[in-house]
Amino acid sequence: MDLYSFFAEHDIEYERTDHPPVYTVEEAKRLVPRLPGAKTKNLFLRDKSGNRHVLVVVGQDKNVDLKALSKVLGLSKLGLASPDRLKQHLGIEPGSVSMLAVVNDPDRNVDLVVDRDVWKAKAFQCHPLVNTSTLVMAKAHMERFLEATGHEVQVASVPGRR
Repeated sequence: MDLYSFFAEHDIEYERTDHPPVYTVEEAKRLVPRLPGAKTKNLFLRDKSGNRHVLVVVGQDKNVDLKALSKVLGLSKLGLASPDRLKQHLGIEPGSVSMLAVVNDPDRNVDLVVDRDVWKAKAFQCHPLVNTSTLVMAKAHMERFLEATGHEVQVASVPGRR
């Protein structure tokens, strides 16, 4: 899927900033210039049986309590999905995960969960399926994007660990 063609087709606006590759929040803090919008951390998770997949989006500094999140979402024992599952379900490599990856999930097999605190933001920072750029997208355009992909966002209070 050509993400930028999808944006043009659906009149979705964004601002793009290129930077060196980033794989972790720590690298992003060092290498991505200051930009407006919520800075996020994205976790691609699977349930114990491997039948359900969830993309969880939280603030960049939140440490997610997976055991508690499993209970909140009513899923059995959530854990990080493998890079192979990430490639299979969202068509991307580790380090490139963001809400925008659902564009590669036309059958809507991946649930999108966004932390309530993040969803309050006026704009979001997202990787455009690669970790060498960051897009800033206003919330209204993110909502338009998600509607165009057929994905509903589940806004939840994602439990954190101390």
